[in-house]
Amino acid sequence: MATNSTSSSGGIGICGMLFILFLALKLTGYITWSWWWVTAPLWIPAAVVAAILLVVLAVVIIMCVK
Repeated sequence: MATNSTSSSGGIGICGMLFILFLALKLTGYITWSWWWVTAPLWIPAAVVAAILLVVLAVVIIMCVK
């Protein structure tokens, strides 16, 4: 019995959508935010993941040293 299961994920996600929205608003002059805040939907999730990984790594190192 063969099952053909295909799964496709597409789209840009909420962070990508926010970035595009902020970019359009910045380029049209509706917002005067810094470029740091316009690009925040791109780098904040990566920074959160990096922080979590650092905490996990620190806990693993501390547990291995004992």
